[in-house]
Order: sequence, then structure tokens, then C-alpha cells
Amino acid sequence: MRQLPETDRDAIRIAQDPQFTRWLEQITATGGCSHPVHLSGSTTILDGTTGEIIRHYDTRTEPGERLLVRCRNRRATVCAPCSRLHAGDTFHLVRAGLLGGKSVPATVRDRPRLFVTLTAPSFGPVHGAGARCRPRRDRARCEHGRLLGCGAVHDTNDAVVGQPLCADCYDYPAHVLWHAHAGKLWDRFVIGVRRQLASAVGVTQSRFPDHARLSFARVAEYQKRAAVHVHAVVRLDGPNGPTNEPPTWGTADRLIDAVRASANRVVIRTAYSPAVGQLDLRWGVQVDARPLHADGLGLDDDAVAAYIAKYVTKGAGETGAGSDYRLTTWDDVGSVHVTDHVRALMRTCWRLGGLPEYKPLRTRAWAHTLGYRGHILTKSRAYSTTYAALRADRAEHQGHVHSDSPGTAADARWRYVGSGHTPGAALLAAGIAEDLAANRETAREELAAVRCWPGVASK
Repeated sequence: MRQLPETDRDAIRIAQDPQFTRWLEQITATGGCSHPVHLSGSTTILDGTTGEIIRHYDTRTEPGERLLVRCRNRRATVCAPCSRLHAGDTFHLVRAGLLGGKSVPATVRDRPRLFVTLTAPSFGPVHGAGARCRPRRDRARCEHGRLLGCGAVHDTNDAVVGQPLCADCYDYPAHVLWHAHAGKLWDRFVIGVRRQLASAVGVTQSRFPDHARLSFARVAEYQKRAAVHVHAVVRLDGPNGPTNEPPTWGTADRLIDAVRASANRVVIRTAYSPAVGQLDLRWGVQVDARPLHADGLGLDDDAVAAYIAKYVTKGAGETGAGSDYRLTTWDDVGSVHVTDHVRALMRTCWRLGGLPEYKPLRTRAWAHTLGYRGHILTKSRAYSTTYAALRADRAEHQGHVHSDSPGTAADARWRYVGSGHTPGAALLAAGIAEDLAANRETAREELAAVRCWPGVASK
């Protein structure tokens, strides 16, 4: 035993535990979560009238006197099982707003709906992939002596793609400040779309909510140059949201015009800084707004929902645009495994965070995301269902919800007692996660086969 690696010794110890079977049940219930939360406590379900105990659960009977629950981290680089579950919830959340379901009427599929992409502006020339990078006839150089052009053809996975031609010319402060204000830019953009629609049909801005309602779900994505751009599903409803039909003037073409006009006009002025000056922050010139059609022409609704769901599980470390963990010191910036370009953005976050005029932006706290402070996915209230509702439905389906039964009350007493796995437990949990993933893939393939050959199911 002593000659075995620590992980193997620990796995054998767990397997020999009298409560090993129950431990496996807990890990399976978490989907093989790689960093579960350990809770200790009890829940008692009481009859609301008589006070009689209907059900009682206590962790004192569990292995280690604790219950393991999912960490619910959306990042695949941190916890693949939980990120897979989060992606599934995101898919259903976005899809419900496109096609109906989850308390959203199916009539939303016939509403004016767009798939919108907004990009960040240029902060300096960077290397691109595909065709010749930045061809120039002359051999001009910048003031730092570096070539202003690049005639190479870079592969998409080339490490140089997205990196500045000259790091000294690149406007790193503007890049970080744009990230720090990206959430406000989006808010101004949405307000601008409503204003453009109201103006186009002769309705005052204050009366627009009486005629129509704008709903959306949007995801932030880091480009190769480590700048965020936004993908969004935008839908026009009646004044009460998805249960109302939009007014007759609410067409996809009119919505596209409003989106483009708002994206071109929105501007946010930063606080003045002696070190940086005062900047006017805008969206990039590349604005894409494509209609989604219920008749199957154009973009597929399921594909749009799947794309957004896939991206929300990507961590900053996976996209190469930051770190999945906060940086607490200047030395952390130097030790994190990122490109020189991303490291320069992190250091800029740290420097700007030390200036009093930028203190409210908290760029040091968000240096790991290059100053971007918004959520990866956000949605308007009336777009569709919520993550909380999806989780509650899943818990009820699995038989885990009893406290919401009519006429009952719950007395819950819980406390946090730890998190994570021992080395051996981590090995066993990873195996369980792989088995569950393989089972899901097999079930998916069998379902696809039945759909292709419907007659097989009846034989």
C-alpha cells in the first residue's frame, strides 16, 4: 500500500468504507461534480395545521455526516459536469424565448425576432486569420520601428492571431475602459432601440411601453483580440410581453433599422483622467442584425440557442482572454498563464484601478476578465423563463421538492462545512462523470436513430 501513489491509496480507503455505496449515490446525484459543496444539517417537513412531522432528513446518517451538492460553476474548465448542466439550462432558456415553452406561448415564433451581433471598436491593428493578414505595398513602420503591415496568411489556431502588430501603439487603456463600460453601453443601446422605434412610428418615448415591449437574451464573447463582442436574440412583443401580439407597425425590418441606428449613435463619455484624458466609447462599426424566420428560412432557432448555450460554459482561460480566477496582487498578473497581449490588458486594469477617478469601475477586481464586469448571459424579464424556475422544475421532476406542497412548512437548518474532493474521491468522481456523459451520448445517438427510422420504434 505504501508504494502506491497517494491518489490510489485514498481511492482504496474510500472503497473500503462501509458507506461507500451511499457515497457513490451522492456523487452520482451531483453528476460527478468535480468540486462539490459539503453541507451539514437537516430539513424537517411539517404539517402546516397540526405541526406533525411529515418527513425528516438529517446528514448525521450520511458518509462523513455531510451532504454533497453541485458547485454549479458554469465554466467547463472548472467543473465540466456542472457546466454541461448549465449549458442545457441556457439552451432551454434561450429556445423558449424563440419557439415557446416553459410558460412562454408558442406564438412568439411568429414575432419580429433578430439575431444581433455588436462588436468592440478598434484599439489598434492586430493580426488576423484567413486571407493575407494586413498586406501593404510599402514597408512603412510605426513610430516604434515595427512594420505596419503583415503579408502572412495565418491559420485560425496560430498564436499570433489577435495579437497587436505593435503593442506600444495599441490603446490598452481604451480597451480596458471600453470593457468596464460595456454593460452600460448595452443598456444605452436597448434604450436607443426603443427610442428609434417610437420615433419611427410617431409615438412619444414615454408612451412606447403602452404599444410594444422589447425582450432580449444576450451573451458576451471574447474575440481573438481579447475584446468582448455581444450576440443577442431580440424580440418585439406587445405591451404585456410574450402573451401580447406586437402592433402592426412592429416588423422585423423596422426593428433592424432601429438596431442599426441605435448601435451607431450610442456613446458613453468616461470620467476625465490626467493620465488618459476623456474618452468617447462606442460600439464597433461592424453591426449585424439578421431576422429569424419561423418558416425555416435563414438562421435556425435551435442552432442559435445551442450556440449561446455552448459559449456560456467557456471560461476565460479556455478562450485565452483572461483567467477563471481573480487576481489579488500585482505578482498574480505576472504568474498567470496568458499571452503577452492579455497580460498587458491585466496590468492596465491594475494601473487604472489605482487611479481615484476610475475607482468606481473596480478594474483591479475584474483584472482576470480584462475589466469586463458584466455577466456572460443576461436577459430581459419578459424574454422567457429563468434559471431558478428551470432548476426548480428539475428538482421537482427528480422528487427533491417537498416543502412547496400545499399545507406544509419546512424547518431547514444547514451550514457550509467544506468543498472539493480528496485525491481518491476526485478520481472516482471523474470516472462517474465520464460514465454519465457516455450514457447521455449513447441515449442521444439512439434517439437520433429512432428519428431517422421511425418505423424501428414500433417493431
